Amino acid sequence: MHKYLARLDLSMRETRSLICVGLDPVISKLPITDITKFNCEIINSTADHVCAYKPNLAFYESIGIEGLRHLEATVEHIRRRAPNAVIIGDGKRGDIASTSEAYSKAMFDLWGFDATTVNAYGGMESLEPFFQYEDKGVYIWCRSSNPGAVEFQDLFVKRDNNEPVKLFEHIALSSTRWESKAMIGLVAGAPYPGELQGLRKIAPNTPILAPGIGAQGGDLKSVIKHGVDKSGRGLMINSSRSILYASHSANGYGSAANMAVIKLKDDINKLLCENGFEW
Repeated sequence: MHKYLARLDLSMRETRSLICVGLDPVISKLPITDITKFNCEIINSTADHVCAYKPNLAFYESIGIEGLRHLEATVEHIRRRAPNAVIIGDGKRGDIASTSEAYSKAMFDLWGFDATTVNAYGGMESLEPFFQYEDKGVYIWCRSSNPGAVEFQDLFVKRDNNEPVKLFEHIALSSTRWESKAMIGLVAGAPYPGELQGLRKIAPNTPILAPGIGAQGGDLKSVIKHGVDKSGRGLMINSSRSILYASHSANGYGSAANMAVIKLKDDINKLLCENGFEW
């Protein structure tokens, strides 16, 4: 088993959870002003029930240097409180090779993330620097959860055999053939279960990160049915707003996050059981 997958599998089995919590602090929605304190309370309240955390770098970069300090403190706290949890740096980086090399060093050497998200628009050349890290995960942004995704991602392209496929399907097919020391995964939005089903057929053994459960309206039953692999794993379900902002009370947001994540975990595990999978 790949080193990254072994780490992820350990975290999933330890918590009996497929949940990844997106740590995306929106200042106007926070019940308190201290982002680090808020994140730490969310982590403390959810650590026993999730396999991963995914800070989206945009929410920290938008605050400037102070935001990066909050990100640093957040990552440090995850390592202390949930040492087996996978941390995904969500930046969707991707550029020409020299720039991607700098991006990969930032994500993996500087921040020490276990995995990151990347953008394949620049082709294999833009991803190759990320693929050199043998103990990391690289999730390729494939089918996003926003309604406007169809504008480009649903365009038809011809493969070598002249078979027309949608652009996001072409990315998935290509990802199964690229050589990489890192573990290659896909980002596929939960609000599109039909596309998720198709991606699982294209890439039966590829880890999938599925955002969009909760506030974005993803149907959990369909995501579980079509997203897991043949072993009932291979899927991380990301939830952000419905957990982070389960309560806007300065005294109750931690306990509300705890209740929200436990409910989501129970719902997922019930559906796994209905589909014939157990922990």
